[in-house]
Amino acid sequence: MMEHDPDRRFTLVEVSASDWAIHDLQYPENDHRRVVCTIFEDAPTEVEVLWRRDLPLALRYSSAEDVLEAVRRFQDTSRATRPIPIPHLPPARGAHGRRSAPR
Repeated sequence: MMEHDPDRRFTLVEVSASDWAIHDLQYPENDHRRVVCTIFEDAPTEVEVLWRRDLPLALRYSSAEDVLEAVRRFQDTSRATRPIPIPHLPPARGAHGRRSAPR
């Protein structure tokens, strides 16, 4: 069984000298969901991202490493902001423990 450090869930994979992909290690190698995005060098100081998932992140970054950081930050934020369950309580009773009768 393979365990993953949650901070290392996403990894940057070099595809060629100017292309990369970010893989989600929670999915197996042959699962299409493993590829989060592909990254292409657009200029020496800019990369373009083709998102394979619906993430509200930018399409251009300074480097492939910046894209990886953005994905990790987004994942940390989405994990941290899940709703907190609130216990539901029955309606309050009157002072003598009885519900008032309808009129």
